Amino acid sequence: MKIINETLLDEVTRQAKESSRLRMNYNFHNSLDAKAQRLLNALEPGTLLPIHRHPHTAETYLLLRGKIRVIYYNDQKEVTESVILDPRCGMYGIHIPSNQWHTLEVLEGGSVIFEVKDGPYTPLGEQDILF
Repeated sequence: MKIINETLLDEVTRQAKESSRLRMNYNFHNSLDAKAQRLLNALEPGTLLPIHRHPHTAETYLLLRGKIRVIYYNDQKEVTESVILDPRCGMYGIHIPSNQWHTLEVLEGGSVIFEVKDGPYTPLGEQDILF
């Protein structure tokens, strides 16, 4: 049994702060081939996430703590929508459709999302990053 509590969030956040990428995953799935990818993603301000899409899966973020902005784009790299998630304000999460260009900006240290998407894990190809 694995409990998602403050101790776990603090540990993954500590690892994110020590990481050069300023983020750290804690996977609940047993392998990258699992049909469901379920993970905590601890994110610190300054982490760089390229504008990207997942052509074969939607993904859902539930923000457990902190504050992030999720930004949608069109094919011309223009912002089409933006939302700030902050559970203290009743904004808990977002469902991102497959093939939707998106990124996020971390607005507060200690932010942690619970992320779910279909597996198996597939690294982003060049065609799935909006340069």
